[in-house]
Amino acid sequence: MIKIFLEGMIMGLIVSFTFGPAFFTIIQTSIDRGFKPAMYISLGVLICDTFLICLCFFGMASIFDHIIPYRKYIGFIGGIVLIIYGTYMYLKKPDILKRRSAKHKTPIAPTTHFKYIVKGFFMNIFNPFILLFWLSAVTYLTTMAMAEEGKLYDYFFVFFGGTLMTLFASDLAKSFVGFRIKKYLRPRVQLWINRIVGLFLIVFGIVLMIRVIL
Repeated sequence: MIKIFLEGMIMGLIVSFTFGPAFFTIIQTSIDRGFKPAMYISLGVLICDTFLICLCFFGMASIFDHIIPYRKYIGFIGGIVLIIYGTYMYLKKPDILKRRSAKHKTPIAPTTHFKYIVKGFFMNIFNPFILLFWLSAVTYLTTMAMAEEGKLYDYFFVFFGGTLMTLFASDLAKSFVGFRIKKYLRPRVQLWINRIVGLFLIVFGIVLMIRVIL
């Protein structure tokens, strides 16, 4: 089982270095808002990944037959959400610049932790390719477990336990790094980071919509 756990960790490392929307959002949030908000976004991503893995594993046959015909609509919705959010990020000013602005003389109201968790969850779930990735991972695990009868559930919990643990740990590391370098970044640099992240998210949204068409 140690080998299965290590394979799960390797998969987690591979996924954690995928430069998707969640990656840039976690980094940007840690720079703009701090470690805790980025941590809660990471928690939302973790909850979403756990939900999708369980969905793939326990309802593969019955549920996906109904979801697959609508994958283009899901992809379009996800692409639109990413484009809208990317545009918001591009236009968004860092908090310190907002407070310096004459239009923002009052302190900015804090955002609840629950809102960050929901943000991380939906940032993940609106990307249908995440769903397809976890489906392929579950298929891989099922094929691997077929060699040993009665070991499927053991393999499932050990393998994906290693995967999710590694993913969450790497997201926390991204949050911490972003938070630590924040004090070295001037407000204008933070503004350009927001714009770069926004452009990346817009590009991801456009690419997502093109891919579901093709």
